Amino acid sequence: MGMMSEFKDFAMRGNVVDMAVGIVIGGAFGKIVSSFVADVLMPPIGLLLGGVDFSDLSVQLQAASEGVDEVMLNYGSFIQTVVDFIIIAFAIFMVVRAMNSMKKKEEEAPAAPPKPSEEVVLLQEIRDALKSS
Repeated sequence: MGMMSEFKDFAMRGNVVDMAVGIVIGGAFGKIVSSFVADVLMPPIGLLLGGVDFSDLSVQLQAASEGVDEVMLNYGSFIQTVVDFIIIAFAIFMVVRAMNSMKKKEEEAPAAPPKPSEEVVLLQEIRDALKSS
């Protein structure tokens, strides 16, 4: 089997395709959450804290001078990123929790008793015939 054939077999496995779909959807979900935090959640929080714009929160570590750019510590962006992470982590936790709950219910459901073998069925028929005669 050639290397290209092995790669094709690998790439077409269900797990790899499912993982790729999950990564694409996860990236889109991350962008949605980032926009929600930056555009919807943080402005009202900043307003409640006295009109603070979190994206502008920073500390100047070094002023710009001739041939040297200024150095800023943008902790407001970091706060927004932490809020993004908390929301995404909570959403993933809820999905995993729901999946575990469904899996647990499947495990708790009693399995059907195994079907008796042909020999056992035949012996039961003989027993029943002897009882009825």
